[in-house]
Amino acid sequence: MRLKYAATAVTVVLLLAGCQRTAYNDVNSGYSAPPLQAAPVSPVQSGQLADPTASGSQFPAAPSNTPNPAAAQQNTAMAASAMDVTKESMVGSWKVGNGGATCDMFLTLTNLGSGSRGGTRGCTGELTTMGSWEVSGKQVLLKDRSGAQVGSVYKTADSRFTGTTTSGQPISLSR
Repeated sequence: MRLKYAATAVTVVLLLAGCQRTAYNDVNSGYSAPPLQAAPVSPVQSGQLADPTASGSQFPAAPSNTPNPAAAQQNTAMAASAMDVTKESMVGSWKVGNGGATCDMFLTLTNLGSGSRGGTRGCTGELTTMGSWEVSGKQVLLKDRSGAQVGSVYKTADSRFTGTTTSGQPISLSR
């Protein structure tokens, strides 16, 4: 029994010894780093910045939330030949083709706002913001977490959907 207490005491002492504070420039150690030498700097320049709202600005135009007209026309053509789709058939994991790249999309039936929770992994562009989805007629709407549409797809074959993002990038879903 004494051996058990002795082993416990030694363990506690070793654990407490490992909790000691150590520092490289401890005030009591007498060690301190030498001061840094001042370095010369170039003179500071001043001037007036260009007006960012003026025409010919170096800044890009703000993105528009209005859908691309070409994308809208393409979606109209796909809608005419689209197959029926149910919300339950959409649930699960999908491979996404987006502008030559591939990524993953996950769709659930968990409510999120007016739609259901969804998300992407490894996607680029607008699909990185996708957070919800819903079925509207023969169309599957892909939305961000605030409810703004980021894309839509139509069922074109069993386990295959084709559509565009709101900026007009082609996307496809497949299993």
